[in-house]
Amino acid sequence: MNKLSNLTLRIIFGLIGAALVVTGVFYSEWTFLLLFGLICGISLTEFFHLLHLSKMHLNRMFAVVTGVLLFLLNYLVQNNTLPSNYYYLVIAFVFLLFLIELFQTNHNPFYRIANTFLGILYIALPLSLFSSTAFIHGSYDAGIVMGILLLLWANDIGGYIGGVSFGKHKLFERVSPKKTWEGSTGGALFSIGIAWVCAYFFPSILLKDWIILSLIIVVFGSIGDLVESLFKRSLAVKDSGNLIPGHGGFLDRFDGLFIASPFLIVYLKLFAA
Repeated sequence: MNKLSNLTLRIIFGLIGAALVVTGVFYSEWTFLLLFGLICGISLTEFFHLLHLSKMHLNRMFAVVTGVLLFLLNYLVQNNTLPSNYYYLVIAFVFLLFLIELFQTNHNPFYRIANTFLGILYIALPLSLFSSTAFIHGSYDAGIVMGILLLLWANDIGGYIGGVSFGKHKLFERVSPKKTWEGSTGGALFSIGIAWVCAYFFPSILLKDWIILSLIIVVFGSIGDLVESLFKRSLAVKDSGNLIPGHGGFLDRFDGLFIASPFLIVYLKLFAA
């Protein structure tokens, strides 16, 4: 494997990952729950591991369990397995952290609480909102989920190709020296093009809605990538992990989704036809 180029590894494991995601999304709503529940748990674990390596104190076990619980309960409420009043269970569980810190003898309890909540807010909540997009019409709609993921992938692929082929003008050099305006333009054009494909294959929402979703992803998905770069730069690390050869960690692969999800669900709930 060491003899393979980084680009070759990216392609091979990108295709494997895409196949697993497509299977999980389309097979059933329960395989979607399993797939993204695992992604949520692994992403939280990676995030808190990075904070731990940087000597930033937190309650890792509590944070991962709470984040996955939030994702699970939100999903079960959205697909009508549980009534919505079960959301209060998450609220009560979150506030247990203050009780836990009260009876521990750790220094800097404020930092521990803040760092613990940061991961839940940054990862678990957006992934929970993303899972909610599957139920905007009441029942599970794999097409909307898959379409959003295709738009994200198109933005990443178009951005990579545009940046490698034409990149000259830096987009945000202080945070991410390799990203360029040309790459962002390539990502935008490819994502908007894929929106037309999504409208054809997944017609549960209109073409205009797919185009607007693609624009939301181009803007906020790209911001999510920059935010992840900001975090890694502040912690002096190159990748969030090494679980995906050629790609880094799960945080590196889903960073755009974390920031884009709140805006996607707002549009779908309030403005989509």
